[in-house]
Amino acid sequence: MKLSDQIISTAKETISNEAEAIANLENFIDEEFKQAVETIYKSQGRVVVTGIGKSAIIANKIVATLNSTGTPSIFMHAADAIHGDLGIVQQDDVVICISKSGNSPEIKVLVPLIKNFHNTLIALTANKESFLAKEADFVLNCYIEKEACPNNLAPTTSTTAQMVMGDALAICLLNLKGFSSKDFAKYHPGGTLGKKLYLRVADITSQNQIPKVSPDTEIANAIIEISEKMLGVTAVLENDKIIGIITDGDIRRMLKNHSEIKGLKAKDIMSQNPKTIEQDKLAVEALEIMEENKITQLLAVEDGKYAGVVHIHNLIREGIL
Repeated sequence: MKLSDQIISTAKETISNEAEAIANLENFIDEEFKQAVETIYKSQGRVVVTGIGKSAIIANKIVATLNSTGTPSIFMHAADAIHGDLGIVQQDDVVICISKSGNSPEIKVLVPLIKNFHNTLIALTANKESFLAKEADFVLNCYIEKEACPNNLAPTTSTTAQMVMGDALAICLLNLKGFSSKDFAKYHPGGTLGKKLYLRVADITSQNQIPKVSPDTEIANAIIEISEKMLGVTAVLENDKIIGIITDGDIRRMLKNHSEIKGLKAKDIMSQNPKTIEQDKLAVEALEIMEENKITQLLAVEDGKYAGVVHIHNLIREGIL
C-alpha cells in the first residue's frame, strides 16, 4: 500500500472506530445517568471534576463546558488532591471522578477520602466492575471495545467517549436550568458568540457621529456632512422625521448624471423610505438586514426618531461579521 493511501486508510479507520464507540454510548444512558443529572441539578454546591493523565485533560474540558452553560464547576487533579488540594471540595459539592480503568493507584487513594467527606461521588468510567465504580453513588458508563490506537494503548476512543458523556451531562443540566441565549451571553461577553447575543444597535450608534441634513440643504453642504461624519451616508430629516437618505453611492450617481450640481438640493437626489432599525435590536439583526438588502448602512431609530447610523465597518470591527 502506498504511504499516502495508508495515511488516508488509517485516518478513516480511526474516525470510524471512535464514531462507532460514541454511537454505542446511547445504550448506557440509563436510570443512573438520570439520577446523576438530577443530583447535580438539585445540589447547592459546585461540581468538582477530577482525574489523572488524559482523563484530567478531559476533566478540564468538562469543567469549562459546565461553567459556560450555567453549572458552577472546578477542576481538581487527582494526584494533587491527595497532597493537599482535597480542600477544594466543599460540603455540598458533587464530585465527578473520571478514569477509564477505575483502578489507578491515585483513584484508589482519592475515592475513600471523598467518601469520608460524604460528598456524592459520580464515576465516569469504562469499567463498571472497577474500584471506582463500586464505590461511586452513580456510574456513567463509558465502555469502549478498543482504543483507536493500533496497540490498544494510547487513550483515544476512551477519552472521546468521556468527553461526549460529559457533554451529554452538561446539556441535560442546561435544559433543566432553562439556560437561554441571554444567559449564554453573560458567560461569553468577550467573544464573537457573546457579542452576537448581547451587542445592540445602540451600542454601535453611540460610537458614531450622527449625520443629518434637511431636504433643502444644498448638495455641496450635504457632501460636506457625509465627509465630516465619515459614515458614507447622511439622513434627510424634515421636522425631525426621516424622509430620505443620501449615500456616497447617490453622490456618485448624481455626478454621473448632472454636469452642473449648483442648485441641486438634498431632496433632489435622496432615496426615499430608507431601511431602518430600532436602537434596542441586536447588532446581528442589523447585519441580516444589510445582507438581505445588499446595503452597507442602516439608519437607527428610537421611539420613531432618528438616532444614528450603523455601518457595516462597525459590525466587522466588533467581530459580528
